[in-house]
Amino acid sequence: MAEQDFTSSENPQCILLKDVRSALKPDELGVEIATIAIPAAMALTADPIASLIDTAFIGQIGPVELAAVGVAIALFNQISRIAIFPLVSVTTSFVAEEDAMRRAGRLDFEEDVLSSKDSEKKMLIPQKGLGEKMPSLDSQKSLEVGVVAQGKKHIASAPSALIIGGILGILQAVFLITAARPLLSFMGVKYGSEMSTPAEHYLKLRSLGAPAVLLSLAMQGVFRGLKDTKTPLYATVSGDIANIILDPIFIFVLKMGVRGAATAHVISQYLIALILFWRLQAQVDLLSPSLEYLQLGRFIKNGFQLLTRVIAVTFCVTLAASLAARLGSTEMAAFQVCLQVWLASSLMADGLAVAGQAILASAFARKDYNRAAATAARVLQLGIVLGLCLAVMLGFGLHFGARIFTQDPDVLHLIGVGVPFVAATQPINSLAFVFDGVNFGASDFAYSAYSMVIVAIASISALFFLSSTYGFVGIWIALTFYMSFRAFAGFWRIGTATGPWKFLRS
Repeated sequence: MAEQDFTSSENPQCILLKDVRSALKPDELGVEIATIAIPAAMALTADPIASLIDTAFIGQIGPVELAAVGVAIALFNQISRIAIFPLVSVTTSFVAEEDAMRRAGRLDFEEDVLSSKDSEKKMLIPQKGLGEKMPSLDSQKSLEVGVVAQGKKHIASAPSALIIGGILGILQAVFLITAARPLLSFMGVKYGSEMSTPAEHYLKLRSLGAPAVLLSLAMQGVFRGLKDTKTPLYATVSGDIANIILDPIFIFVLKMGVRGAATAHVISQYLIALILFWRLQAQVDLLSPSLEYLQLGRFIKNGFQLLTRVIAVTFCVTLAASLAARLGSTEMAAFQVCLQVWLASSLMADGLAVAGQAILASAFARKDYNRAAATAARVLQLGIVLGLCLAVMLGFGLHFGARIFTQDPDVLHLIGVGVPFVAATQPINSLAFVFDGVNFGASDFAYSAYSMVIVAIASISALFFLSSTYGFVGIWIALTFYMSFRAFAGFWRIGTATGPWKFLRS
């Protein structure tokens, strides 16, 4: 189906309303978005759901252990995001661009060969299909069209992502293990407190899985760029099922407590990494011929911009957890449950962001601006719909489901206080996540970084002021402001039709 012409729009601010009646229409674009977004959302929410199950098991040990592990998980996740987010986002965009150009070059090449009447050119057509390398093509042309022996694709960003992911994973593990105590102290868990020992044990053991986590996410970025989100889903679900099975065995049967929860999680992460690597090496050539082919410089340049952004994001959420921990173990336990639900539900919108990023990166690589604008409008509209649905579900569900995580009446009371914020922010969160994917798909990494720094400065000020004034409620008010600022910053770039979106004014 032909897409509506968006490039002549005089009001880029109205992109959210463009062809809004077709938002849920199962046309070609809608089906492609769903094919990518649904498995991606399921894979993205699988790990937070596994963390929720961890939280439920640990909550049966006691509120102190629940609070301690809550701090350790928050710290591990936020430091992981410093490395993971730039790596995955850059990888997805680069792989999608390379694959789009590879496909375009291969189609052009096939047409040239098949339309030629020259007998010498006819001899170039292989007997076993175009997947084999043409003997008379030079190496550069072969690289451009992605022709590889044994049918594997040449995607330079794939081995680059794995190398960088492996190095970052090892560095993260060493850093978290050696600096566990001062990091936990920064989070409000002082040495000698009742939360100190279980938090330190959990953090150090879980850090052993950091290399697997970084490698897994790098490979997921490659699969997303290839618009294959089913493979990461299968791998993630397999690992998380293993985690769920091992949790009660290590925690209760072997009486390892929080150490058991961390051990089960580490084993599941290495299982996910092995499954993903096995599937990826069958599709993509991971043995690169030279450092120039790896394009490490391109990764580092754009990754550094996103690193700036994710540090700002990380500091905001980590600061919120730290401020909650300083209020006491009861407040931290309630905050941990609310935060995990908040993140798990909000990340469902990241599935739409992944779909938008992959499709947009391909469209921009081909300079297909109608496709780019149509995709941006559709995923943003779907993000609003998803956010409203999540708000209703969580508004009712979390009130009744809180006892899954703890039986402590004080913790349950505070969870009830946090529920309205967790539910009401879902439409805002969904828009913020989808806007991120839209701007990443346009490779607008610099704007994403600088705008987030401004958002972080405003949000950090709000966190300090509101938490000191209103305590637990103040933290959630500040987090609501934070996500609202993020959504507005994402909209501003498209709404003003600047940067890669200037075609909206043409």
